[in-house]
Amino acid sequence: MEVNEIISQVNTIFKDVLDNDEVVISADSTANDVDEWDSLTHIQLIVAIEKHFKIRFSSGEIQGFKNVGEMCAAIKNKLG
Repeated sequence: MEVNEIISQVNTIFKDVLDNDEVVISADSTANDVDEWDSLTHIQLIVAIEKHFKIRFSSGEIQGFKNVGEMCAAIKNKLG
């Protein structure tokens, strides 16, 4: 699976979790770019993403993500 395809699926998860169909994320997106993305929502997003892709992130990985692109690259690595 390519990173662009992962970003597309992650964008759908963001829309569902944030309950906002207007949300559009890119590889450069951060929590500062999305109004509804706060610390509680961050946990919900991570859980939803882990469930969707059937993967697990370590707490160190989660803390190290600087943007959506880095998270999607980690997803790609975990999917092989």
